[in-house]
This record gives sequence, structure tokens and C-alpha cells, in this order.
Amino acid sequence: MSQTIHPIILCGGAGTRLWPLSRKSYPKQFTKLIGDQSLFQASAQRLSGQGFAAPSVVTAADFRFVVIEQLAAIEIGAADILIEPQARNTAAAICAAALALDKREAGALMLVAPSDHVIPDAARFQAAVAAAVPSALSGDLVTFGIRPDRPETGYGWLELTTAPVADFAPHPQKLKGFVEKPDLAKAQALLADGMHLWNAGIFLFTTTAILDGFAQHAPDVLAATQAAFDAAERDLSFTRLDPDAWAGCPDISIDYAVMERAQNLTVVPYGGAWSDLGDWHAVWREGAGDAEGVVSEGPATAIDCTDTLLQATDDRQQLVGIGLKDIIAVAMPDAVLIAHKDRAQDVKIAVAKLKEAGVAQAETLPRDYRPWGWYEGIALGSRFQVKRIVVHPGAALSLQSHHHRSEHWIVVEGTAKVTIDETVQLVSENQSVYIPLGSVHRMENPGKLPLTLIEVQTGSYFGEDDIIRYDDVYSRGQGAKG
Repeated sequence: MSQTIHPIILCGGAGTRLWPLSRKSYPKQFTKLIGDQSLFQASAQRLSGQGFAAPSVVTAADFRFVVIEQLAAIEIGAADILIEPQARNTAAAICAAALALDKREAGALMLVAPSDHVIPDAARFQAAVAAAVPSALSGDLVTFGIRPDRPETGYGWLELTTAPVADFAPHPQKLKGFVEKPDLAKAQALLADGMHLWNAGIFLFTTTAILDGFAQHAPDVLAATQAAFDAAERDLSFTRLDPDAWAGCPDISIDYAVMERAQNLTVVPYGGAWSDLGDWHAVWREGAGDAEGVVSEGPATAIDCTDTLLQATDDRQQLVGIGLKDIIAVAMPDAVLIAHKDRAQDVKIAVAKLKEAGVAQAETLPRDYRPWGWYEGIALGSRFQVKRIVVHPGAALSLQSHHHRSEHWIVVEGTAKVTIDETVQLVSENQSVYIPLGSVHRMENPGKLPLTLIEVQTGSYFGEDDIIRYDDVYSRGQGAKG
């Protein structure tokens, strides 16, 4: 049996506790919260190199082109990108990835990892994975436990059979059991006894072992996922799981579905730094703070502040904190969050309230990312809308028309190839073109640099569903954005 490890990156979560930076339209795994790479890119690089195959990614349809673009930026190609029609928790996602990998290479080793964790010491983590390989090849389901450094109530814990070896060297041992997220008193006891680790939600096993685990402990998950996989369709370089069959998958985690019921469990302790960046308190904890414990990002200024996070995302704004202690302040062009660090987990409650009230900021960012690039609104009136649009080199919007608006495009950077009905022309910097209501049109970037233009829409309705699509290189249907 091959010892090549096939990474499976789970990339479908919304990350509401990191609102307003992370939203349903562009969740935290794609943002640059720590360092110069997104969390997803850092995860993909950590699971690459000698002994690792190309990764498989499980994600939602809205993020499929973001996945390809971010992987391409770090020169990694995906072995497969599985599209979940809807979020059904980790059991179904892992089962689908196992079925796809087993079809390509029966019995292959698969390393399942979330896309939004921070693990600074990649070499140490890879050593822990290497230590787990013999157990996984023998048929065990291996999970990785993190050395705890505080009585954390936001994580599940793992109970060991024997104390970790010196310096938490990655020594596999049988897992005694799982502990649900504890209250503070219990978490303090778990930390003190030295026999418990944090549950990282990272797993190593063969496709044979995990599919057998589903068959024995969660046959309903296996049956529904198998049906969705068997009826899946290829779409460009993606595998779209069948939506009707997928809707029948139980919404359950891999821990509840299989791991907590299985007997063939092994745990490998990991003693290095780790964070799931589950809330803004964790972002503050992982940040590079000054002598007063102030972590600042972007155009932010702290005056007489202690143990505080100030994060501003737009160069056109200035975030100033005065006399703050244990405060989180995150400023974006369309939303601001201010909270005590002790209430960081409650940000999800605020998102739910905003969503219930129909507030757009609950789920969508000002910048809307599309397969061809992105756009953001600049101004909106009753009869007009102004956008800034950036198109990647070689990319093209769909051939389309609108019922309710005309458009005026002004190129400010690069050169656009513009089709309007039967006319095709190049539009360069400081030039503009008018698209009458109802005209069939397309914009392309034929150059090697990004194309930036200002779009002025006039009309009675500006919704993204006012699109009649005639041709699209990204295989999107009517009403899809862009």
C-alpha cells in the first residue's frame, strides 16, 4: 500500500464569529488574517511537498473559482474540487472525499484538515503526520490532539490512555475517549491532569478504514453520500455532487457519526503552536502585540490601550482607540464591530440578528468576488449605480444583456476588449464606451495586467439577477452574478 498522503482540505465554512471580516459571501479561510497568505493558502502549502499528493478540496459552489485562483497563486494544482450543493457538516464532506479518492486509488491514505487553522511550524506538524502513518496503514482512524495551554471551553478535548512523552513528541497511542466542550471548571481540571488534549479536527486514515467506519457506524451518511457521488456531474475541473441525493445526507459531524463510536482509534499528540482562529479573541492572541498587548492591523492607532485588538481594513479610514482595555474593534467600510474580548464568541449572535433583520452586511461584503475578478459599489441612487470593476488578465465576463439598465464603462487601468452586439473594439485607459439597454455585450481583459474600470449603470433596477446570459466560460446559469 502506498504511503503517499492525499490531503483533503475542508473549505466550506462561513466563519460568522469573525464577522465583519468573514462573511458568508467570502469566509475567513480566504482572508489574510495572519501573514501574507490566506488561511486556505497556508493550509495547502503546509500539506504539500515530499510525500504529499496534490490536494483535494471540498467547498461550496460560490467559492470554487476562489479556490482555484488562490491555489494558482501559490503554484499548487488541485487533484479534485468537490462541490457541496449545501453544507451538511463534516461527516458527509469527508465521506464524499473518501469515495472520490478511493475511486482514483483504492485504500489510499487521506489526511483531512480544515482550511482555516494556523500552524506556524509546518515541519513539526508534518513530523506528527509522519508518525501517524503506520497506525493509519494498519487500519486505525488517527486523530491529532493539540497540547493545551489554557482551560479552553470552546474546543472539544481528547482523553489519553497514557501521559504524553517528553516535549510532546509525536508518539501514537490508543485514544481513550472524547470530551465535549467543557465548562470552565471542567476545562481547568482537564488542563491540570495532563491526560487531555484539544481536539483539532484533523484526521489521517485510509479510504478503506474510514469507509468501513461509515458502513458500520453511519450507514445513512454513506448511502446518501454514495448516491450523491454516483450521480455527480463534471463541470469544468469540478465535481458537482448531486443536489437531490445530497439533501438527504444527515447534518452531522465526523466525530458524532464515526469517531466517537469506533474502537480502532489512535491519537498523536502535537506540541507545537496551533489555533483554529475561531473568534476575534483568538486573532488577538495569535497577533504580534506590543508591550501593552495591543495588536493593530491596517490604519489603526492606539492611545493608552492595553490587551486590545484594533483592525482596520481600508486605507481610506483611520481607526483610533483611546483608553481601551480587553476590547476588540474591527472597522470595515460598511460595518464596525466593537466588543469585549470575553464576548468574542457572541459575535455569531449579532450576525443572526442582522440576518433576521434583513441587513445585507450580515452575509455579504462590499467587494463581490467573481470567477473573472471582483467589483465593489462606489455609489447608489434611485436611478443610478457606480461600481469599480477589476478583471484578471485573460478573464472575461459572460456574453449578456439587461432588461432594466444601460451601462457606461470608463477604463482607468489596462485595456478592455468590448463586444456590443456585432461590434468588437479595444478600449484603453481614459477611454469609455456606452452599452445601451438590451444590447448583447461582453467585457474581456486581453492583456497581462489587471483591467480596472468604472461602471456607471442607469435605469430602474440594478439587481445581479437582471442578466440574460448567452455564453459563459465559467458555465454559470441565468441570473448568476457577473
